[in-house]
Amino acid sequence: MTGTNPTVAPSNPDGALATTVSSSAPGGLVKSVVALDRVVIRLAGDSGDGMQLTGNRFTSETASFGNDLKTLPNFPAEIRAPTGTLPGVSSFQLQFADHDVMTPGDAPDVLVAMNPAALKANLSELPGGGLLILDSDEFTPRNLAKVGYATNPLEDGSLEGWQTVSVALTSMTLEALKDSGLGKKEAERSKNMFTLGLLSWMYHRPTEGTIRFLERQFRRKPEIAAANIAAFRAGYNYGDTTEAFAVSYEIKPAPMKPGRYRNISGNQALALGLVAAGQRSGLPIFLGAYPITPASDILHELSRHKAFNVRTFQAEDEIAGIGAALGASFGGALGITTTSGPGVALKAETIGLAVMTELPLVIVDVQRGGPSTGLPTKTEQSDLLQAMFGRNGEAPIPVIAPRSPGDCFDAAVEAARIALTYRTPVMLLSDGYLANGAEPWAIPDADSLPDLTSAVAFATEPNGEDGEFLPYLRDPETLARAWAIPGTAGMQHRIGGLEKADKTGNISYDPANHDFMTRTRQAKIDGIAASIPLTDVEDPDGDARVAVIGWGSTYGPIGSAARQVRGSGRKVAQIHLRHINPFPSDLGEVLARYDRVICPEMNLGQLSLLLRAKYLVDVQSHTQVSGMPFRSAGLAAVIQDAIDSTTASLNGAQQ
Repeated sequence: MTGTNPTVAPSNPDGALATTVSSSAPGGLVKSVVALDRVVIRLAGDSGDGMQLTGNRFTSETASFGNDLKTLPNFPAEIRAPTGTLPGVSSFQLQFADHDVMTPGDAPDVLVAMNPAALKANLSELPGGGLLILDSDEFTPRNLAKVGYATNPLEDGSLEGWQTVSVALTSMTLEALKDSGLGKKEAERSKNMFTLGLLSWMYHRPTEGTIRFLERQFRRKPEIAAANIAAFRAGYNYGDTTEAFAVSYEIKPAPMKPGRYRNISGNQALALGLVAAGQRSGLPIFLGAYPITPASDILHELSRHKAFNVRTFQAEDEIAGIGAALGASFGGALGITTTSGPGVALKAETIGLAVMTELPLVIVDVQRGGPSTGLPTKTEQSDLLQAMFGRNGEAPIPVIAPRSPGDCFDAAVEAARIALTYRTPVMLLSDGYLANGAEPWAIPDADSLPDLTSAVAFATEPNGEDGEFLPYLRDPETLARAWAIPGTAGMQHRIGGLEKADKTGNISYDPANHDFMTRTRQAKIDGIAASIPLTDVEDPDGDARVAVIGWGSTYGPIGSAARQVRGSGRKVAQIHLRHINPFPSDLGEVLARYDRVICPEMNLGQLSLLLRAKYLVDVQSHTQVSGMPFRSAGLAAVIQDAIDSTTASLNGAQQ
């Protein structure tokens, strides 16, 4: 065990506040407790080291303690990359605080590296003076050679710029489990729980929930449960008694509105939102899906809720998945299909069929890096234009996007509302950052959710003047056509992809009818703007000259950057869109108020293109396609430069 005693609070690029008190550990050892307002921790190790499980457990206990938090899981696409190599490094970053936070943090204050590869992949992002915890047992000549270390960084002085604590995590785990009856290899797998125990002591996290989780997770293998619990407790006790850690840290709970909270990921929230939509509409939920990263967890979550009239179907491919979902909608259910970018391309023909048949359908696209197979485990926002135009013919569909993991719930309910009310397929654009990230979420009162029963009015009797059923006779307000369940007496009608005649739904090749039906389908989508809120603008003083507009998961980084900019005395407005097709009815007027509009996106400027085309606004596009979310500090610098140059231009014009 080597390294310096960390006796001061970790550095934080956002300027965390710290105060120190002293406490006594067993044996009379006096340790300091440093009170922080926030901290960013990154756990990094080999794919087999259990970093995601460790991070998720730490997150759950942090949420139960009452801190606000945001997480950023980051793992390789390979199922099992070669052990100890850079491509196999998996990490989990968490920011938690005694106030509301909007991002997982730009950079860690604390880096836990389980091997040389994890150190090499992440050290450049740990600010100088940050706390570095290393598993010294893994810094062997063989592991060092795998990642190109000529000398051991634990011994060559290259880590002197950080508060480095070298801990024999592996050997201490083996020592703690020597009487467990497990073999060496099995026992070593518990070192992530030893690490979790150490971190739980360092940050005063509750422990009961983790012990219950391990008992439940390994209930069929009690010896594995006992080993993991023993390792977890050994790590906690090590932190409490060792002289290597002279400091522990306390982050008080964040003030939150009264209510019942749970920690939730974006995929979980989205799945629960779909369940809620089924309950509030009175319709059965049917999911037809083919597993694909990072959307598969929605299928997993929905499959647990059969008691709420949810049916899930794991199809043989993407096309079968959406075909089954559309068939379910034809049969009177709320059809849903989930996928990621490559799957949307395969589903395009059936989405067009849903446009032609005018049936409700929710298509969830959890975006990832592309094109083609691209970056399955990395995030991107590059499917917006595909969502808007990725079908043959004039086939308009509504497009909406959640802004945070918890907001995925509300976005799912909204997608269902639009699909049912307007009889249309709806594209819901989440992404990998939201899907895998987590935050505390206030569980809503079911009665407070929108009542969707009024959107469901199945045709049960003829609606024509001559006593016939006209399937394409429309609601005058929404332009939604009649929805008749197959088998309803007297409601027989044609269905399919060929153009429909107005009102009767018969096959029609008449040019004038095709023109009319095409324009009517477009007018139906345009009319949705009447039922969505006006543009929400966050402009505290109301006189900002620069606005930043975003959509989807950029909300957190943009919001955090705006806070930093306002903290410097500058003024900036933030506009964030949930509804992208159609846009809010007043968006053009709102954008015209500002001298400059900046649009950060994790693509090459797709929303910027749409805004320029529709409103003739010279939007300044700021893009990133690294597979990682924006850093708020970088966005703050872009915004500050825009404000300063705009101010200089205005002053020059006035002179």
